[in-house]
Amino acid sequence: MRFMLLFSRQGKLRLQKWYTAVSEKEKKKLGRELMQIVLGRKPKMCSFLEWKDLKIVYKRYASLYFCCAIEDQDNELLTLELIHRYVELLDKYFGSVCELDIIFNFEKAYFILDEFLMGGEIQDTSKKNVLKAIEQADLMQEDDESPRSVLEEMGLA
Repeated sequence: MRFMLLFSRQGKLRLQKWYTAVSEKEKKKLGRELMQIVLGRKPKMCSFLEWKDLKIVYKRYASLYFCCAIEDQDNELLTLELIHRYVELLDKYFGSVCELDIIFNFEKAYFILDEFLMGGEIQDTSKKNVLKAIEQADLMQEDDESPRSVLEEMGLA
């Protein structure tokens, strides 16, 4: 996978993950161009399209489009399943995820994506394992944020 974009029906980019080196200027240009193409398509049209030297696979969930760019030889159906699995993970974590969850908790959305995909490849297919890793990270973060006395921080208490 080259990249994944999440954007709203209004064309607002909510999340982007690039797995290849691309300049910021080029990212913005490619993102804008791709959003225009996807948003211009009718709902009954196929979720796959050829664009430049890539295949684009996208799926709309509520008000968000999940869009992936894959290599020419990659499997579109597997990518569609990958998008669905990511949405399921977001649903499990947030409890019926919505666009606002992504906006206000974007760091968690990125973290979930990073636990699921690494370098554009599936890291773990098990939702249970991915959610367990996220839960453990949340617990570690809570421990780090719990207030401690000065003596405890110095290791004297």
